[in-house]
Amino acid sequence: RVQGVFFRKYTQGEAKRLGLVGWVQNTSHGTVQGQVQGPTARVRELQEWLRKTGSPQSRISQANFSNEKKITALEHEDFQILK
Repeated sequence: RVQGVFFRKYTQGEAKRLGLVGWVQNTSHGTVQGQVQGPTARVRELQEWLRKTGSPQSRISQANFSNEKKITALEHEDFQILK
């Protein structure tokens, strides 16, 4: 559940700090989903941050990552918060 903890905003900030592109959004189930693109090592850093850190007021109980694949070119120009 991610209401009121600014999870998307902090995720966007961390992704930009790492030089990653993509998007993040809340789901109708009260969770967060997104897409991240960039160098594998940096993507792994963000995954670790999403698993263990998150926003200052969040408590992370589970983080799942799927549909990973290598891409030849980035599909996004920056990291956005989608509504």
